[in-house]
Amino acid sequence: MTAGEIFWDVVPYVTLAILVVGTWWRYRYDKFGWTTRSSELYEARILRIASPLFHFGILVVIVGHFIGLVIPQSWTDAIGIDEHAYHVQALVLGAIAGFSTLVGIVLLIYRRRTNGPVFSATTLNDKMMYVVLVAAIVVGLATTLLGAGAVGEEHNYRQTVSPWFRSIWVLQPRGDLMAEAPFTFQLHTFVGLVLFAIWPFTRLVHAFSAPVAYLFRPYIVYRSRDEAPPGRLVGSEPRRRGW
Repeated sequence: MTAGEIFWDVVPYVTLAILVVGTWWRYRYDKFGWTTRSSELYEARILRIASPLFHFGILVVIVGHFIGLVIPQSWTDAIGIDEHAYHVQALVLGAIAGFSTLVGIVLLIYRRRTNGPVFSATTLNDKMMYVVLVAAIVVGLATTLLGAGAVGEEHNYRQTVSPWFRSIWVLQPRGDLMAEAPFTFQLHTFVGLVLFAIWPFTRLVHAFSAPVAYLFRPYIVYRSRDEAPPGRLVGSEPRRRGW
């Protein structure tokens, strides 16, 4: 077994352990720091453009990674999506999502660098996070172009990277498959592992507490002041004596 195979067998589990333990530690001992540290009050014009671009792009990227890494090639072949069609849609959607994410993060960084109050609120931790995040996006875009054959020779990562990824979760790591992948795929995966390792210790941790429940909460009924019963303020309960 080569050093490369050992690396791709062991490092994913180290990263997963850091992600899980680090997230637990952050939630247990730094609940007040579990936030995006929003700076919208300082500047909102660029943020209104950059934030939707970034979040839309990253959402499509996550879905694309899930399809490419989790769903086996045999499944897409079975429903009539051949390898060429798969790579075409991966190239088109991946490029759109990747460039949206890149433009969004560049605008966010520009906003932080040029706006005084926002820059003052930027920590060293934030700067490190931005460097790794931009690296992951740029290398990911390059990997998308190379893997789909738009630049250089086409590589079917669903025969190397995807089986390796699935083997990690069934506790039968196949580092040899990842070692056979082109360097750009290895670099993209490595940067991704670094990103997940630092995730719990940055503002990115807020992604684990997205307000999904808001989509399913019951409606809030408001009544006009004219409809409120006598002696009761709108939206509040009457006060009891001694309270």
